[in-house]
Amino acid sequence: MRFENVFIPYRAYWSTPFCRWQGSLAGSHAVKLVAACAGNSLAKCGATPSELDGIHFGMTVPQRQSFYGAPWLGALIGATQATGPTISQACATSARVLASAAASVALKSADLSLAVAADRISNGPHLYYPNPDGPGGMGEQENWVWDNFNKDPYGGVAMVQTAENIATKFDISRAEQDDLTVQRYQQYQMALADDRAFQRGYMQAVELKLRARITTIEQDEGVIATVAEKITALKPVVELGSVTYATQTHPADGNAGMLLGSEDAAARLSEDSKIKIQLLAYGEGRAEKAHMGMAPVPAAEAALDRAGLTMADISVVKTHNPFAVNDIYFARQMHYPAEDMNNYGSSLIYGHPQGPTGLRLVIEMIEELVLKGGGHGLFTGCAAGDTGASLVVRVA
Repeated sequence: MRFENVFIPYRAYWSTPFCRWQGSLAGSHAVKLVAACAGNSLAKCGATPSELDGIHFGMTVPQRQSFYGAPWLGALIGATQATGPTISQACATSARVLASAAASVALKSADLSLAVAADRISNGPHLYYPNPDGPGGMGEQENWVWDNFNKDPYGGVAMVQTAENIATKFDISRAEQDDLTVQRYQQYQMALADDRAFQRGYMQAVELKLRARITTIEQDEGVIATVAEKITALKPVVELGSVTYATQTHPADGNAGMLLGSEDAAARLSEDSKIKIQLLAYGEGRAEKAHMGMAPVPAAEAALDRAGLTMADISVVKTHNPFAVNDIYFARQMHYPAEDMNNYGSSLIYGHPQGPTGLRLVIEMIEELVLKGGGHGLFTGCAAGDTGASLVVRVA
């Protein structure tokens, strides 16, 4: 998809901190929490819920009554006139949600749309599927999160094995993965400098009632200090493999959201009307079976082609990198230095709540482009089923 006249108001977006699996957000209903965060963000930028022409909601892990999806979210924030799709596309959910919201603006069915994604990986549901052959059968059971992390019904392997397959196929060494992970941790420290000045531009603190006390979650929870001497001592996750618990991401909880609209709507709601942010294109791709981390390359190529750009035009690259292998492969194939990607942090370091991960990365990409004085940014990432999704943004 190529988009015409789709704009993002500067800082009319947010991400919560990402909290590690079974951390502070483990008991919060993802839909109710994201509704509170969306309401805060709308109020901050001066938008009213009644202005919303549509809500595009992404979620990959069911919550109680999440069947009602985007319409319920709209009601919770007071946008009872608005509706829209509820989208689930594994780790590509955010990119697809943004593309859906952008399409509604480009087709002039909306002047202002809310794109939002939320997930709680902690305490994922245990499901029972009745036996379709009649009474008396035992039926089938599924742990929604754990079982799907550990076996692709088509590829037949756990997600970590897809990274091992790429490492073997392209001779990506353990040392390369370790070195890049240390660098990604150091890049994350950029976002924490000067009392988290970078993150304070978009990160929304979350207030929770925990153990009868009000607790405020202001920053990512569960990030582990990554230094060479510690991670080189780790054993591989898979016997005789190369991927360790340090060189893959960790499950997390959180949410993120963004307004998209016409040029006039974006200028009106922008924190600085001189900053113009335009969503240019969306692309997706699929890799060979059981090689998930290869998919960001064809997805990026598709988005760049639709935007009429090449990697030489790109100032900022952000990737959803559940494995260090992903970024090494992408850098080789796209002839783009791995060390120039993912400044200020990436999901490899601060965790992966699935649905909202890509949205946070796009927000951070915009913030970095503003700091650079403008330019083009590319987001790309992999998703379950050996797929990938990508977006191109321009900041002027």
